[in-house]
Amino acid sequence: MTATTDRLSLLEQLLGAPAPRLLPGHVWLVGAGPGDPGQLTLDALAALAQAEVLVHDDLVDARVLGLAPQAERVFAGKRGGRPSSTQADITATLITLARQGRRVLRLKGGDPYVFGRGGEEALALAEAGIPFRVVPGLTAGLATLAAAGIPATMRGINHAVVLATGHGAPGHEGELDWAALARLNQPLVLYMALRRLEATAQALLSAGMNPATPAAAVESGTLPGQRVVVTTLGELVNRVRAEGISSPAMIVIGGIVEMRGKLAR
Repeated sequence: MTATTDRLSLLEQLLGAPAPRLLPGHVWLVGAGPGDPGQLTLDALAALAQAEVLVHDDLVDARVLGLAPQAERVFAGKRGGRPSSTQADITATLITLARQGRRVLRLKGGDPYVFGRGGEEALALAEAGIPFRVVPGLTAGLATLAAAGIPATMRGINHAVVLATGHGAPGHEGELDWAALARLNQPLVLYMALRRLEATAQALLSAGMNPATPAAAVESGTLPGQRVVVTTLGELVNRVRAEGISSPAMIVIGGIVEMRGKLAR
């Protein structure tokens, strides 16, 4: 535990206060941010330093996992179209590990409560009587835009920004009201949108959104392999396909995309 103590001491020097303690039998739901380890919060680092078991998502960067060398790793990845852990299995694992008296870190990409199903896991822990804490993380929908030189809000362009999941494409259970979103005339930031991008784009166009509306796809935001494709809504699907953009990727549609030409470095 010497390395853990040393890391906590360093954090406490930075904080100027005692670091929060991850206790035996407790679960912390921690956001790992968009990918780059530099986007971690100090509380996330405190959790990584203390965890005895690390239950992690597929998209958590290997360098982040490496910050908890003392912890047993349990993979709990969920990827569309690939073999994945079920949500019921993940929550059952968290409860079992906590009841064994382990210090459990549930590490998620982005923020646990923003399209990360962290609310479902927190609810399951609460119903099981397991003590837990939520440590927010930078959500990819905002951090990825910043890394790509696209401000989420810009005076004179927008007064709101909509974060939505691309899973709500027409013809699927729980579909979003794309016509209502199109009428807002505010930028849309779409998570997990590649799989149904064609249906989503068509729904927005059918609702009257101008095909010339600026749009972008950001692959592997904040990571060394980040790629950005800037286009229009009308050409978005073709450009994404032509460039071979793959998951993880964020889609942004709206006037804020035009700022990339002035701000990207």
